[in-house]
Amino acid sequence: MAHPLLNRRTLLVASATFGGALVTSGASGLFTPARAQGLAPTQSMRGGSNNYRPGAPIVERIGNGGFWMSGRVRRAGDGAPLEGIRIQIWAHTTEAYERDPESHGATLTGPDGTFRLEMPQIVPAFGQAHGHLAYDDPEFETVFLRPIMSSPKDTSLSADFVLQPA
Repeated sequence: MAHPLLNRRTLLVASATFGGALVTSGASGLFTPARAQGLAPTQSMRGGSNNYRPGAPIVERIGNGGFWMSGRVRRAGDGAPLEGIRIQIWAHTTEAYERDPESHGATLTGPDGTFRLEMPQIVPAFGQAHGHLAYDDPEFETVFLRPIMSSPKDTSLSADFVLQPA
């Protein structure tokens, strides 16, 4: 048995009425735009704090250089770049072990939140060529990173931080 209210004419009238409501009220009342969740904070990596030395000095370069560690630091939520943030860097290199004080140094981020520090070539330790980076000042939550290089022959490594206010 056919339903007498549902036919071509009632569908056309309903469509016109709905379309008129869209024009009158605008589509914004019917559709909710997707909202960004915000930029999530970086989580510390397992092994990132190995051989960490609190208070490593800010340096122009670690050792004789030849390898570049770089990255960017942003604030969690809005992703704003953070200037003047101290990032500590250390690694097992051609010149020293990662536990040695001469393998440790720190640098500050620039106005755009980027940092870059030259250091000796990183070499594999425990089978992997990797670096260590840390943010450890009280303004934001502490984060330790341990990024692994694609190849021990790479001459640079990049790691980004998204910091959560403390």
